[in-house]
Amino acid sequence: MNSANNGPYGDAIMRELIPHIERKYRGIGQGYARFTYGGSTGGWEAMAVQVFYPDEFNGAWVACPDPIDFRAYTVVNIYDDENAYYYGGQWKRTPRPGFRNWLGQIRATLEEMNHRELVLASRGRSGDQWDIWQAVYSPAGPDGYPKPIWDKLTGNIDRKVAAYWRENYDLSYILRRDWKTLGPKLKGKLFIYVGDMDNYYLNNAVYLTEEFLESTTDPYYAGDVDYGDRAEHCWNGDQSRANAYSRLRYHQMFIPRFLEQMRKNHPANPDTLSWRY
Repeated sequence: MNSANNGPYGDAIMRELIPHIERKYRGIGQGYARFTYGGSTGGWEAMAVQVFYPDEFNGAWVACPDPIDFRAYTVVNIYDDENAYYYGGQWKRTPRPGFRNWLGQIRATLEEMNHRELVLASRGRSGDQWDIWQAVYSPAGPDGYPKPIWDKLTGNIDRKVAAYWRENYDLSYILRRDWKTLGPKLKGKLFIYVGDMDNYYLNNAVYLTEEFLESTTDPYYAGDVDYGDRAEHCWNGDQSRANAYSRLRYHQMFIPRFLEQMRKNHPANPDTLSWRY
């Protein structure tokens, strides 16, 4: 993705790297013949490039994605919540969970996970998950580092940074905001899968996104959203195998779906025969 802190990787990959690869390896070089898929951060990226470059891909298979709706940035609503580490209350503070197993047993709180990153490096430089998200999504601060979405020590959320995230990287919000123009281009191209016991609560954002996609009929998104019962992180839509096995089978699972997508969703008079080995 293009990022204020990391640079214009999105355009560099889409406008320079991919065309180079397609020229070198005799790719078709058109959006109907490109597909994107991945899991976890790769799942978010797969959905993001399909949304940000809707004509350049013919489908995104999105597994256990990093938060695709920041109203559920794991367990935090960055727009409404005051503090990321605690649920508010008149008489008490309840820590927000950060990591669970398939039985819902909490192994770390969100505060603990972020404080660990703070110990590793200041100014969001730990290289771990929360700092990585912040580096991609945030504007650059006056010190040259990514502006924090919240105070790493206290968890207090910065509303201005949250507003920037919403306009630029909240994929569910962008779909809602721009569906009039994006909808016709994304119809039949979004396939999202997540376990309902994802270790990092990533299913919460998928629920919110599905609510919009399934209620939108102009046009209807005509894709798929599915959940793995008691499945932890990295579930990718395979209802017949255990998560530990299916997560190793991305190529086997999705390549046949790409070919079928090319057969049914393509411009007029393409060559759909020469590549069928």
